[in-house]
Amino acid sequence: MVWDPTAHEWMRQHGMGTLGSRMGIQVVSAEPKQVVATMPVEGNTQPFGLLHGGASAVLAETVGSIAAAMHAGPDRRALGIELSCSHHRAATSGTVTGTANAIHLGRTLATYEILITDDRQRLVCTARLTCLLVDPPAEAASATPAPEPA
Repeated sequence: MVWDPTAHEWMRQHGMGTLGSRMGIQVVSAEPKQVVATMPVEGNTQPFGLLHGGASAVLAETVGSIAAAMHAGPDRRALGIELSCSHHRAATSGTVTGTANAIHLGRTLATYEILITDDRQRLVCTARLTCLLVDPPAEAASATPAPEPA
């Protein structure tokens, strides 16, 4: 397993999120330029038994968002602003692997190409995710004006 030195702490603090956990996504490696994760096909299918396109989109946005958040650093947030997915083949069993590779790592935007492959390394989906990197909103306490002197 390859980890950027800050990745483990970031994942410990922020976790996968409820949707990623529900989908069974497991991070294999993580650093700002590349994140790899797996997801089971079983439990993430549409009525015909094929991997749901929305499940591929969840995997793509998860790996890209983790990478973008790591690039942004601990004092900033990464917000997905655009996701596009092209589905190339069906997956009916096993596990799919999503790999997010950085295309652009800027101060305010980070863009990733995500390749999703099946157990036989066949391309299932390609996606592109762009995240906006922002400062978090001010804490409620710091947003309250100080009392006027008497």
